[in-house]
Amino acid sequence: MLYIGIDLGTSAVKLLLMDGTGNIQKIVSRSYPLSFPKPGWSEQNPEDWLRETVAGIRDLTADCDHSQIAGIGCGGQMHGLVALDADDQMLRPAILWNDGRTAEEVAYLNETVGRETLSRYTANIAFAGFTAPKLLWMRRHEPELFGKIAKVMLPKDYLNYCLTGVHCTDVSDASGMLLFDVQHKRWSPEMLELCGLRESQMARIFESYEVVGTLTPEMAETLGLPKGVKVCAGAGDNAAAAVGTATVGDGRCNISLGTSGTIFISSKEFGVDPNNALHAFAHADGHYHLMGCMLSAASCNKWWMEEILKTGEFAAEQAPITDEKLGNNHVFFLPYLMGERSPINDTNARGTFTGLTMDTSRADLTQAVLEGVAYGIRDSLEVAKSLGLSIPRSKLCGGGAKSPLWQKIFANVLDLDVDLLETEEGPGYGGAILAAVACGEYPTVEAAAETLVHVTKTIHPDPELSARYETQYQKFRQIYPAMKGLFPVLH
Repeated sequence: MLYIGIDLGTSAVKLLLMDGTGNIQKIVSRSYPLSFPKPGWSEQNPEDWLRETVAGIRDLTADCDHSQIAGIGCGGQMHGLVALDADDQMLRPAILWNDGRTAEEVAYLNETVGRETLSRYTANIAFAGFTAPKLLWMRRHEPELFGKIAKVMLPKDYLNYCLTGVHCTDVSDASGMLLFDVQHKRWSPEMLELCGLRESQMARIFESYEVVGTLTPEMAETLGLPKGVKVCAGAGDNAAAAVGTATVGDGRCNISLGTSGTIFISSKEFGVDPNNALHAFAHADGHYHLMGCMLSAASCNKWWMEEILKTGEFAAEQAPITDEKLGNNHVFFLPYLMGERSPINDTNARGTFTGLTMDTSRADLTQAVLEGVAYGIRDSLEVAKSLGLSIPRSKLCGGGAKSPLWQKIFANVLDLDVDLLETEEGPGYGGAILAAVACGEYPTVEAAAETLVHVTKTIHPDPELSARYETQYQKFRQIYPAMKGLFPVLH
């Protein structure tokens, strides 16, 4: 049988067609616009997601036997607020994960309601990107629209609703809303009351691998697919990517270098970082995970190359960064171009270059950007290690993971074995695997991932280089505390 995996991203939807043995038959990508109506705001029109997904599925399945398509699974950008009225029409554009308008609401939640209270209700504290602060912002600034909300949806859940007619969400995506009791996998009545919501306004909760429904007759006809095609609940993009990299079960780690950067640690037991520097979420495999998320990862390198150096020759810019330069750079880069989430939770933080001298070269600055992102991920790794977790190795995926130089930097900054994968299609591949489990092709998510995901190469840290990077990291970690008080003044 065949399975469609959907990766509903921030800039494009990426779709793939996978057979039951994990082979990818075809990949299609379709982009859509991103809107920044005010500084720090980030919005999209969900109708654009639907239009491009429908067109993408038609293209994806144009040359295959439609009777063989059994299921669809979606991994999607997390935290976005899609507010629907009683007729299931959108009340306003979706407010996205990287939108920064909610600083006052986040401060109210963390400081007035209190971090300890939030953690007790949801296992997490408030971050600017989360959904609950967006709802509080909407209640304050758009009260008429807020009063018309009949359903609160997340991006990929809106897509699933359009496919099936079911208002659904999954436990992993719901975990990032600050409205969900992660430990007990249910909506938090205290948080709903705090945000002025009723449980009837929330979607029905599913495990990621559960079937939420089949294609509606209208959607089946539009797509040219059988009405019996099953749609599973899917997962938030990071949990879906973790499935696609076999970061499931107990004690597995995956680092993703996409627009944002994440470190994802799977666990069979529920656990919370007492300082809430890491997110404690439900996982798509039916268990739990801890996750650190930095808002700017590969996007830092993209910004540096395309906006500052005005080049698309990424490999050429990295070529002068030879082995003897690694761990010896006198320039440091704070990768906080959009503020930062894990572990500092500071919307005021900004990117900086520190340590420039008259002999600083173009390559030194490029190297500093790559190293700064690795140091930022290590900040979250250190929190995980402080909880007693043993993490001897990690998979590495995402666009940034294609750079051999960055692979080496990560292995040595983190002092971990870094595994690279045969199929590196992130949330879309994870979505297809979840669909295969939902359709009975595999008994569990773990069984599917272990069968389908293969490591092709491992980058081992070099003891001497890791030691140099240890010294450098200890310097790096002093920069943000020294700068923290200045960032609000710079706004």
